[in-house]
Amino acid sequence: MADNSTDSNQGRLQPFTLLALMAVAMPLAFSVWQALLNNFSIDRAAFTGAEIGILQSLREVPGFLSFTVVFLLIWFREQRIALVSMMVMGIGVAITGFFPSVIGLYLTTVLMSFGFHYYEAVNQSLALQWLDKSDAAHNLGRLIAFASGSSLLAYGSVYVALEFVGLSMETVYLIGGLVTLGIAIYAYLKFPVFPEQAEQIKKPILRKRYWLFYALTFMSGARRQIFIVFAGFLMVEKFGFDAAAIAAMFFLNGAINMWAAPRIGKLIVRWGERRALTLEYIGLICIFSAYAFVDSPWLAVLLYVLDHLFFSMAIAIKTYFQKIADPREVAPTASVAFTINHIAAVVLPVLYGALWLIAPAAVFLTGAALSLLSLMLAQMIPDAPERGAEIRRRTTALTS
Repeated sequence: MADNSTDSNQGRLQPFTLLALMAVAMPLAFSVWQALLNNFSIDRAAFTGAEIGILQSLREVPGFLSFTVVFLLIWFREQRIALVSMMVMGIGVAITGFFPSVIGLYLTTVLMSFGFHYYEAVNQSLALQWLDKSDAAHNLGRLIAFASGSSLLAYGSVYVALEFVGLSMETVYLIGGLVTLGIAIYAYLKFPVFPEQAEQIKKPILRKRYWLFYALTFMSGARRQIFIVFAGFLMVEKFGFDAAAIAAMFFLNGAINMWAAPRIGKLIVRWGERRALTLEYIGLICIFSAYAFVDSPWLAVLLYVLDHLFFSMAIAIKTYFQKIADPREVAPTASVAFTINHIAAVVLPVLYGALWLIAPAAVFLTGAALSLLSLMLAQMIPDAPERGAEIRRRTTALTS
């Protein structure tokens, strides 16, 4: 009986189970932080568009430095780095409410962000190593669904805590951070260290043959930063959404993504990366253009939800890289790509924060322009990407 129980327990402690648990744990803290940020920063610290732009730029500095995570591989396994990073993020979120000032929010945001971005850089590498290429897109979609469900729980809890229980934003921050911290500690102690696909190169690398992956990653970071920073801020500043309304909007978004993400993953498997990204970028051009001139709060909410649906198709960038990558280069390339993703993210929020004060519509119109450029790049992905066939040949493009 004891042996059977042990075998059953070991059967449950699989790499995908750990990926799923981490996918659930991370959004519990981050979604609380995100749902409360705009209202907390405006109500407690008197933020304007300029301060929120600076805060978001500071938040992306750890993302820009995420290539340094590869040096930690000299001493630590990726799995351990991911879980410790999640602990740091949980602590950062938990203490946010205790520092209701401009400088206080800047400092707690940077702490939270180091945990978040180091976790994301390593988690992406682990997922690409542990998931089989044949159905990686579907399983990545499942992980997004788990994360969406977790966000759903977090947003719903924020709404109930603020509207019905009467908790303060400070208390909600504390609870959200501590829950993620507890799950990370449990996973660190409970799960064995799983083997990696191949011994990873322990230094940052840049390969010429990965240039299209780098370019798509850079454009994704620049484009997403506009929406992440200013779409929610628009809801509060222009339409007067309170913290409970923002949480309700995120709740709706999470519910839809929990249902849609695995289906989008299957669609990528069936369609291929190029067609999926083409659909995503065409949709984003329309969404950003509409957001520039939206006057209805209900239409703004619809655009927000649609944007996140299209964002799920960015799975295709990861599976494209998985197919063309040398197995030894997954971790160092993923960390460098994460830095590339955040190059624009460090600079753009401050610039757009200043632009926001003059012409908010121009911020979203540049997002449409970036989506158009991404659409052009996506056409270079071949039908069957693999090592040695990273780029769609011109003759193939012309005849198809």
